[in-house]
Amino acid sequence: MAWLLSRFSISEDLGIDLGTANTLVASRERGIILDEPSVVAVYKGTNEVILDGMGVGEEAYRMLGKTPANIEAVRPLKGGVIADFEITEKLLRYFLRKAHEGRSWVRPRVVISVPSGITTVERRAVINSAERAGARKVYLVDEPMAAGLGVDLPITEALGSMVVDIGGGTTEVAILALGGPVAVKSVKVAGDDLDEAIVDFVRNAHNLQIGPQTAEHLKITIGSAAPMEQEKSLEVAGRDTLSLRPRKAILNSEEIREALDPALRGILRAILDCLEEAPPEIASDLLEQGIVLVGGGALLPGLASFVEQETGLPSRVDAEPLTAVARGTARFLEDLDLYASFLSEGEDLA
Repeated sequence: MAWLLSRFSISEDLGIDLGTANTLVASRERGIILDEPSVVAVYKGTNEVILDGMGVGEEAYRMLGKTPANIEAVRPLKGGVIADFEITEKLLRYFLRKAHEGRSWVRPRVVISVPSGITTVERRAVINSAERAGARKVYLVDEPMAAGLGVDLPITEALGSMVVDIGGGTTEVAILALGGPVAVKSVKVAGDDLDEAIVDFVRNAHNLQIGPQTAEHLKITIGSAAPMEQEKSLEVAGRDTLSLRPRKAILNSEEIREALDPALRGILRAILDCLEEAPPEIASDLLEQGIVLVGGGALLPGLASFVEQETGLPSRVDAEPLTAVARGTARFLEDLDLYASFLSEGEDLA
């Protein structure tokens, strides 16, 4: 039956950036097809998706922190790996169906990016979830390799290139050359940690409890990794930790930068560790090639300047950092045989 479906169904092979914060789906023909939060709204105790299966992605994200007692909005991936197998399957099933405009009978081949540091068991969990969600064949690729291909780095040449992918749950740092990683670091310090750092700072400095969405808004609106030419401020609302009543406070960009600094130092440490592990011959290449920053965290203003100042290497943010990994997974679909050495599948993990 699977063979017949593969022969006669009109399905489009897909690349998937399965992220802690957002999932992106891309194809060779259409580029980025969808980009939605990795959130599922379910009835508590049942794992049944609400709203007749529509409580996924953007709709579910709007419910975070606002659900009644019988409903919870869940992020089924934590730190870049599957924390809830069943809900991840529902998430993938929804995205695969949406990418194929509601056709539930198609069975595409998919290439899914995963953090380089996850275990074999965690890799198998991703494959099993995708297969149960309707994929005909599942290939996995490490996020740094997908990011490198997505931003057109010469990853197959005898030339060292460095990419830093700051996602929601993990930061992937890699020096790539000759079709493989020369040095890799995967750390669980990323976008979610930046948000949590802001939540903690506002609670401690202003006695105000805010949620992760408000923290993310602060990060995007007035956050930075380096001093701004013109500092900013923003009024936010939350719950007073003493009176437990709603209250507003005004925060400035210097405060948010102070809150973010420890987490940014954790990311910087991973970059420096990766550089220290690389062979000396790579150094001259990196002085020319520099560091490319991708992922949602790369959008933080001043981050490239911060990294360049601390490492001494030229650093830049890709023109489209949010879609770099997804674009890379779609590139692998152009010739799965040619890129076989980059990919792993179920048989390889047995």
